Amino acid sequence: MIVAEPDHRAVSHAEEDENYFVSMTDMMVGILFIFIIMLMVFALHFRQQTDETVKLTAEQQQQLRKANELAEQIAQLRRQIAAEIAELNKADQARARLLEKIQRKLDEVGLKVTIERETGVLRLTEEAIRFSPDSSVLDDTAKRNVDAVARVLLDVLTNYAACPGTETCPGASGYVVETVFIEGHTDRTGDDSRNWQLSTERAVNTYRRIVDNFPGLRKLRNSDHREILSVSGYAYTRPATEQDDSEGFRINRRIDLRFVMEADRRERLTEVLDLLDKMEKKVGELSPTGTPVISTAPTARP
Repeated sequence: MIVAEPDHRAVSHAEEDENYFVSMTDMMVGILFIFIIMLMVFALHFRQQTDETVKLTAEQQQQLRKANELAEQIAQLRRQIAAEIAELNKADQARARLLEKIQRKLDEVGLKVTIERETGVLRLTEEAIRFSPDSSVLDDTAKRNVDAVARVLLDVLTNYAACPGTETCPGASGYVVETVFIEGHTDRTGDDSRNWQLSTERAVNTYRRIVDNFPGLRKLRNSDHREILSVSGYAYTRPATEQDDSEGFRINRRIDLRFVMEADRRERLTEVLDLLDKMEKKVGELSPTGTPVISTAPTARP
């Protein structure tokens, strides 16, 4: 019986091949394990990034909602202001009609006055009221003319007073005069402090003449239940003419009546509109895309 001896070289090669495959398998498992770890880290990182992205998007959406709400509030304010400015324009027209009516009535009695529609001033010319230099005394001619003006004011202003004689009556014209300033003026000659005193004295003397002879004017009230008539002095700061001679000085020594309607707030409202324009730009900055939020409200300007 022949017994074959083992081939030690074959066994050696087989063991070497087995060891090789074992080491390769271990290496592949190790690489796979590392790959799985890397994949898990990547997945976790991706999930974290996704969560942050979703969170950021939610914040942007909330920011956009706030921006739109603010934009709507601004648009509502703009609509309200636009409506009020439209009403102011109507009040200006009413004041112009008031001045023209006074001018026409004074013209009928032979008293010439000038009016400035934009500023609401009715100017008693030097022919109506004359003041001598450094004097606040009303002469006889000036007194008669002041009486004529007062008579017309009592007739016309009743329809523009909130409470002519009572505490509950509305202005018949639909528009109310807040105040009528009796304004005293001087020329630019003389001492500065004296001119301020002198202009005030001229306004006060004119006022006293008006209310003493026509006390009904003191009963005319505005919506705050205050008397409509008031006085102010401007010295030489508001000249009627820049004419620098005796004739110009005579013209500037005068009395003006300035009519202020209760709706005369256009300048403040216009400033508010400008502020709203700036706010809208700020709202645009809140948009996550940087796109301004566009208002559909009308932009009104006087």
